[in-house]
Amino acid sequence: MHQFPVRVYYEDTDLAGIVYYANYLKFIERARSEWLRAVGVDQVAMKSEGLVFVVRRIEADYIAPARFDDNLTVHSSIHEMGAARITMCQKVRRGDQLLFSAVVTLVCITEAGRPVRLPKDVTSRFVDTESRCS
Repeated sequence: MHQFPVRVYYEDTDLAGIVYYANYLKFIERARSEWLRAVGVDQVAMKSEGLVFVVRRIEADYIAPARFDDNLTVHSSIHEMGAARITMCQKVRRGDQLLFSAVVTLVCITEAGRPVRLPKDVTSRFVDTESRCS
């Protein structure tokens, strides 16, 4: 599991003073990018080889609001891996309180938009990391 800290800034909030719903998607995107970097996946090198990750599907649950100046943590883990996809669980917490939960399916595609198998050097970095989305 990877953890990524996020502080809520004024620009992240709406008129009610709570985090605007779309900003949770930005928080979890940043966490995924940092998690890939932390395990040694070089997305720039992948792109130079004509491969990129894209979000194929996202299922999101907004459970409780975050507010200006909150310190949050995004928890990311792999739920399962297929030949060309990774399904991840991502949760945003304020301390022990769950605020947001998402199941995100990423696929690997060519620059032409065709799905391809995940590179072996990428999949080898995720051996024995599968977990349950709960």
